[in-house]
Order: sequence, then structure tokens, then C-alpha cells
Amino acid sequence: MQQKTSMPHSFYIPVMGTGFTIDTPLFVAKYGISSVISLVDDVLIEQMRKFWCEKSGEQYEPINSTQEDARAKRITAYLNLLQKLINKQISAIKNGVFQPNSELTNYFEMLAASNPLKKSYEKMLAEKNSEEKIKLQEKLRDGVVAGRIDVNIMTKVDAVNYSNGQPLPYEFCDAAAALRGYATSNLNSMVVLSAGFNPHLYGYLPKFVDFFPDDNSEIKKKVCLKVSDYRSAAVQGKYLAKRGIWISEYRIESPLNCGGHAFINDGQLLGPILDEFRRRKDELIETLHEIYKNALIGIRKFCTDIPQKVRITVQGGVGTNAEHEFLLKHYELDGAGWGTPFLMVPEVTNVDDVTLQKLMRARPDDVFLSNNSPMGVPFWNLRNSGSEEAREERIKNNKPGSVCVKGYDRFNQEFTKKPVCLASREYQSLKIKSLESSDLPAEKLARLKADVLSKSCICHDLCGGVLIKRNIDLQATPAICPGPNIINFKKIATLKEMVDHIYGRCSLLVSSERPHVFIKELQLQINYLRQEMKDASLGLSARSQQKIMEVKNNLIDGIEYYRTIAQELLQEQQEKFLQMLEELRAEVEQLNFAV
Repeated sequence: MQQKTSMPHSFYIPVMGTGFTIDTPLFVAKYGISSVISLVDDVLIEQMRKFWCEKSGEQYEPINSTQEDARAKRITAYLNLLQKLINKQISAIKNGVFQPNSELTNYFEMLAASNPLKKSYEKMLAEKNSEEKIKLQEKLRDGVVAGRIDVNIMTKVDAVNYSNGQPLPYEFCDAAAALRGYATSNLNSMVVLSAGFNPHLYGYLPKFVDFFPDDNSEIKKKVCLKVSDYRSAAVQGKYLAKRGIWISEYRIESPLNCGGHAFINDGQLLGPILDEFRRRKDELIETLHEIYKNALIGIRKFCTDIPQKVRITVQGGVGTNAEHEFLLKHYELDGAGWGTPFLMVPEVTNVDDVTLQKLMRARPDDVFLSNNSPMGVPFWNLRNSGSEEAREERIKNNKPGSVCVKGYDRFNQEFTKKPVCLASREYQSLKIKSLESSDLPAEKLARLKADVLSKSCICHDLCGGVLIKRNIDLQATPAICPGPNIINFKKIATLKEMVDHIYGRCSLLVSSERPHVFIKELQLQINYLRQEMKDASLGLSARSQQKIMEVKNNLIDGIEYYRTIAQELLQEQQEKFLQMLEELRAEVEQLNFAV
């Protein structure tokens, strides 16, 4: 079995929307915390580069949208700026002093108690001999490393771009241009590929040397796949291994108990999925290494007989230190992502003050799984966000839909030759007319019209929070996409307080009655299936009866699995956990799955 990869922290901050973590590395990387920024919105990226150049005294030269390859160049320039600023931060920390509340002290204070560096730090604090203390301090300074500046590319957000009315070659599609922008940057980090399999984009990866190992077997730019299960990891891993691309991390995300888009699976629960990865990790690595090695030999690239390291991580709904530690230890994971709770940490993420207050007052029903995304994928939303209020106001004024400003979700050609976005005013007007001219039952017609009108311009509004917060556009109507876990975090917190919560040094939960992460995911799966059955009764799109029965069986199998590990899972409240499992099992069995 491989040794676990060494990182300063056992958690990371995943990508959140297009704007919530767009400059998060500037606030957390200096403490050894890795975070992920979205590469979807190059307009926002250019705005942020201008903002941070001016704030830091760096020279800013605009990259206009009319310039050739502007999207890739904007991304490269911004990532290089972040790297430069964080290098300066790390240098300043290393040259700092060990005194209360200094950046250097905070670096070590935030580490988990089990971290060897933290133990060395505590040894230094206890040392009485001044000369020995200075030696220990110098060793500690050498141990200071930055958290990674990772990037996220949604593989399916890969719209074709045009010049003089003609489509440009594939490399100028949105996802490909974003990849090129990252690949040509100075970063030594990881690209997280999410939202599914894109063979065109995967075939484009080998064009860039940084994704291959150097003569020391080091890969400068690593690839991480966000996956829903083991099979997906194996299939995509083999596809890329055949092209000489190694997957350095598999990031397993709960399909429903997460923020942003919810990519629904067939009822497989997080625990059993993680258990399969734990049992079959070595098999996966060995299989992929043989394919990878042969591919590298074929293209005359260096490859050792020892497989590259692979990290297995998890994210989605984790909310307590007990859950964090159990996931890491029981499933032998390398890290866990904490996203939604960090929306309550203003020094780390970009949520405008008005929206932050709405999150603090939000009730469970205010955070809902919506149809707002033009991607046609369920999307977590806040009912009274600025974006939702603006969408409803447009409908009220008989002007549904949005002016398509950025066009990252232009995929529909139902009524037009050139793809348009489902949230656009153009599409919604044409679709509503089409529905109203059809001979549909009233209830079904109403539901279909509501679905059309629900689509909102999230590719623009998801950056509203940062535009307001950075005083770039105070008229923005911000969207926000917290996971259901936000209901448990009602207080504004500092970075140090949130890190202390993750490591069990304090608790930021508003109630001790919060359901366990496994229970919450199961509840969400049942609720989603119940709603899908309701849709099916109206003749709306739904999975087949056979598939729904498969979902039911997977849920029951998952419940049985949790029963078998309950003793190890919970030291306290084990009886309550088992009781909830039985109640949820009864709900599943009583549902009428006929469609």
C-alpha cells in the first residue's frame, strides 16, 4: 500500500461557485491550506486580476476580450499573479517572529495536534535554553510551505466560441481554453476536473508537458478527478492513463449533500462508496500504472516502475471533527473538503454582507434543491438571494429570462441554429410560446412552464457576491449555492475559529441535534426520489421503473452497511443513529415505486 501524501492540513477548501473562492488562496495558502478556484468565468478573473494588481501595487495591463486567445491569457496572467503574491506572503512569514498573533505563530497554531510540525512547535515553546530554542525556530521556518492554488474546470461547460459568425477550432472552446490557461501558468498544483467525462478535453491534456513526469518523476501539474463512485474513477482513469496522464487524486463527492450542482447517482450512499475505494485502491493503482507505463514508453516519456502517488479524498456535508476524523481513519483517506461552512468566514470567501445576513437567518426550507441551473442539473439555492428576487421580478413584469452576458452555458439549439442558454430571455420566450400552443393537461403545462422560468443566469450571478464585496459592481444580483449543511452554521467566524472547529478545538454548530453526515445524505436521497416519483405521476421526465427499483435496493443496502459499522462510527448516540436508520429504512420500503 502507498504511503499517504504529506500535506500541512487534512482538509482543503473546494471550489464554490465561480466567485466565492476566486481569491481564497490569497487568504489561506500562507497557512498551508489548499483551496480551489473556478476557471469558468474569465471576465471575473480579469476583473479580479485588475483589483489585486491595484491593491498590491503590481503593474496591470488589460487583456481585452477581443485579443486573440484572451480567455487562456487572462487565466494564465491571474494564476501567475496569485502565485507571485503568495510567494511574497510565504517569504514574509518565514522571516517573521514567533510572537502572539504573528503570521508565523498563526501558521503553527492552526495545525492539527497530530501534525509532526505542531509537535515540533510545542517543543520549541517549551524549550528553556535560548540557543536551542533559536535552532528549533529555524527548523520550523524551513517547514513552512504554502497551500496549493488548485483550479477547477467543469468539463461540460465547454461552449463553442465564434469569430465572424464561424465556430473556432476546439482548442478555443471554453473548457479547453481554460485548461490551456492553467497549463501555461507557473503553478505547481492540481487541476480538478468535474461535471463528467469529456473525451475532447481529456484528449487535449497530453498537449502540455507539465502534465507528464520530468526526469525526477515529478509532475508539475497534477490531475484530480471529481467522481461519484469507484467505477467512474476506474473508467476515466484508464482513459487518461492510455494517453499518458496520471490521476493524482480522486475526489469523491456526495451527490446530494454538497453545495452547487448535485450530480445524482443511483442511490449509492457515501459510506459504501468510500469503502469500495478503501478496499480496491491498490488494485486501481496497479491496474492504471501498467496502462500508464506502457503509454509513456510509447511516447518516449520517463516512467519509473513505482506508481505515482494517488490521493483519495472526500467532500460533501462534513460538519464535525468526529465525522472528519472517522472518514479519514476508517476509509484511509488523505483529506476531506470543507466547503459550505466556509461561506460563514468572510476573510476567506466572497459573500456580500446582505447575502451573509440572509444565510444567518435561513431556515431549512430556505435552502432548497432547485431547477435554476441552465445545465439541467439540480442546483442548491437560497430562496431569497438577490438573483432569485431579480428572476421573480422579471417574471412579474412579463420579461422572464436574462440577457445572456457571458454565455458560458450556451448549449440549447431547440429553436435556434446558434446555441443559446436556457436562462436567456430569447430561449424562455420561445419555449413558453411553444408550450402554450401545445395540448397539454393544465397541471403538466404549469409544471413545465415553471421549470422553464426557474432557470436563472447563474454564470453571471454567482460572481455577484465578490463584485459587491470588492466594490466592482454594487448593482449585482448575487446568487449563492450553499449545501444544506449551512443551516448548522449560523455565526460569522474567523479562519482560525473554523480551523479550530474542524480539528475539534471548539464547536461552531448552532445545535447538537444536527443529523450525522451519513443520515443527512440518506434523507436527501429519499426526498429526491419521492419528488421524482411525483414528477413521474405527471408524465414528466423520470428514471425508469427498473432504475427506481435499483435506487431503492441501493438505499436499503447502504442502510444495512451503516448498521454494521455503527459501533465503530459512533462512540456516543449510537442508539439514536440506529433508530434513525430504521425509520428511514421504513420510509424507503413504504414508498410506491411504480411509475
